[in-house]
Amino acid sequence: MTRVADLHCKWMRDPAYRAEYATLADAYGVIRARLAAGLTQQDLARRIGSTQSAIARLEGGRSRPTMRTLERIAAATGHRVRVVFEADADRPAAE
Repeated sequence: MTRVADLHCKWMRDPAYRAEYATLADAYGVIRARLAAGLTQQDLARRIGSTQSAIARLEGGRSRPTMRTLERIAAATGHRVRVVFEADADRPAAE
């Protein structure tokens, strides 16, 4: 039986998959934080002064949150935001 984690590792070698995964990384983090806090989309929206539909768009990858929005979501869910720059194995650093 093939494990999802194994497939993910294999697929991450594909630049198109990696790019799409990176696009949705913010959304996955928001969903995990919201669920860990035991909140519905509506609950989270109320806590950050937004709407349920805005949270749904963010979680669905149809909108890109600002750093301020991510900080508000983190505070509302008992988390913190961490930004990390990682080297892109497919692109050498500019000289």
